[in-house]
Amino acid sequence: MKYVYTLKLDNGVKTDIFADSSLELKVNDTCVFRKNFYQDSGVITRVGMEYDKSKFSEEIGEGIRKANMHDKSCISENQMRNKSAIRTAQKFVDDLKLEMKLLNGHYTLDGKQLTIQFTADGRVDFRELVKELSKALGTRIELRQIGVRDESAIYGGIFICGQELCCSKFLKSFDSINVKMAKEQDLSLTPSNISGVCGRLKCCLKYEHDGYIEMEKTMPRRGELCTTPDGKGKVTDRNLLTQSVTIQFEGGNTKRYQVSEIKFNNRNKKLKNPEFEENLEELKKLED
Repeated sequence: MKYVYTLKLDNGVKTDIFADSSLELKVNDTCVFRKNFYQDSGVITRVGMEYDKSKFSEEIGEGIRKANMHDKSCISENQMRNKSAIRTAQKFVDDLKLEMKLLNGHYTLDGKQLTIQFTADGRVDFRELVKELSKALGTRIELRQIGVRDESAIYGGIFICGQELCCSKFLKSFDSINVKMAKEQDLSLTPSNISGVCGRLKCCLKYEHDGYIEMEKTMPRRGELCTTPDGKGKVTDRNLLTQSVTIQFEGGNTKRYQVSEIKFNNRNKKLKNPEFEENLEELKKLED
């Protein structure tokens, strides 16, 4: 029986492999696997479903064995080589005046390939850098540009919710997230409240978005005129989760009602959110 395992490489990258159950792999084991032309290793972070090739869009690695003493010695040696390789790479980056920030490197277990991850504001022509590095280090070089979300996933951390960053803990890919999602969830639209440690919009804005869309259908918008048991007034605040609204009357008094207690008609009228309009330009910078 073959199962899917998620492995974490020493540069923070997560990858899926499959392996026979006879290897008796479990979480925190170091596993050697084969992929394409090289052999590599990583620490198992998750034991998944039974392997079905048709469910994967590309070929994944195959687990060969649990890492033995020789493998672990090679891993330690490669980590030392990696530090030296990054210093060499940084020197070439400086000499070639490339606008890029090197993050980390990773030698495959057999040393046949060195992968270097970097961030940059735009596209970088690194062909000359690859050529010089291959010559200096005597191995195949792969340079991989990643985004700020991926960088946060690699380094990890604890967010204001008290939990490990979602990108580091379990996310395998990043959904498209935009400011409209925060607006539709009635969140405070100041950039510091809706952005993550990466400086982009929080990934968790996506999790409950569809639910909020459904709840919003039964609610009046802020600024909308409503009829209440105590007369007509304007919506000044609302809570989608409790389905309640705060109504301000002409004299300035306010009172809270359940949405089932009021009547409103302007569902097709688009009412502006001053906070959204005021911060729109800055908020757009948080989107990918």
